[in-house]
Amino acid sequence: MAGLDLPVLIQVIWLVMLLLILTGLYQRIQLKLWILIIKTRLSIIKNVFEEDKLRVKNMLRIMGLEAPEFMLSRLLDFFIIEPVSIEPTDIIKRMDHILRVTENSVKQLTEKALPSVGKHERSLVESAVSIVASIGLIYRVLRHYVIQGEREENYIIVMQLMYLMPQILRTVKILHEALDAFMYGKPIGDGVGPLVAYMLAEKCNVVSKRVIDETSILEATYRNRRLIIVKAEGPGSNVGHPGAAVSRVVEELNGNVSLILTVDAALKLEGEETGLIAEGVGAAIGDPGPEKIAIERVAAKYNIPLRALVIKMDLREALTTMRKSIYQSCEAVIDRIEKIIEEFTPEGSTIVIAGIGNTMGIPG
Repeated sequence: MAGLDLPVLIQVIWLVMLLLILTGLYQRIQLKLWILIIKTRLSIIKNVFEEDKLRVKNMLRIMGLEAPEFMLSRLLDFFIIEPVSIEPTDIIKRMDHILRVTENSVKQLTEKALPSVGKHERSLVESAVSIVASIGLIYRVLRHYVIQGEREENYIIVMQLMYLMPQILRTVKILHEALDAFMYGKPIGDGVGPLVAYMLAEKCNVVSKRVIDETSILEATYRNRRLIIVKAEGPGSNVGHPGAAVSRVVEELNGNVSLILTVDAALKLEGEETGLIAEGVGAAIGDPGPEKIAIERVAAKYNIPLRALVIKMDLREALTTMRKSIYQSCEAVIDRIEKIIEEFTPEGSTIVIAGIGNTMGIPG
């Protein structure tokens, strides 16, 4: 009897599967399962967002702000409208203006809320709020598409969310880990450029120092050459305006510069070793455009060679507390800079070296 029932059972199963496929019920069931999984992961992101927001609130209360909710609500929903790109005339100038207005607006809000706190401590608040705002934006955008996909039963939207969720969750977890470094002012992987600049300045005979637009410009002598070292002013969470500073220095020297060398962090490819040093040509700077183009324009104007050194790392290593291997790579970069200086510049020449990145926890 069991042998007779098995073929019938198989036929029933095939019939049910055929009906599920032909009627679309299979897709509907799969859609509901995907939405359930996505909502579960979305709740994880929401919990991370609420936890980190609470941490920043406590940070503000410790700094003396009794009711941080209003300030946070303003900064967490702060947005930037990109300039019109259909007409490219002066788009870099307009973008630079918008970015600087944004930066100054956030600084003014923070300064008014925390007038008794130093500017370096306020910079940590600004960066911490920026991280929480990024997590909040990810949560709101995901929630929007989940609701839209469920309401319209849009299989394509839900499928894309389902397959992107592991990568999105990984990014949220990295931002969550990064908050610790930014709240306590610890040097991060992205600070390799400023750290190299600081280490090089310590090794040289520094003649003078000035700060322009939150960017330190140090003049030093090194191996019978004149070095102009540019980095964001530390030790607060600050990236400065290295492109504008380099352009200004070169113009002040009337283009009498033998080499412009930039040092920055770079995202590694999967399988590459953390701390790998790579050498190339161009301006190694990952800003939206204004700072990078400032270096490129002044270099092209005076026909100055542009060289670049990068230290490779993944996103987690770039945004969290600096690893020992990355610090050791910074020491190795100094040797590479010495070699480039000897190979490509004569004695008595002037060289501009810019350390690009967040100088948090790095003095100078």
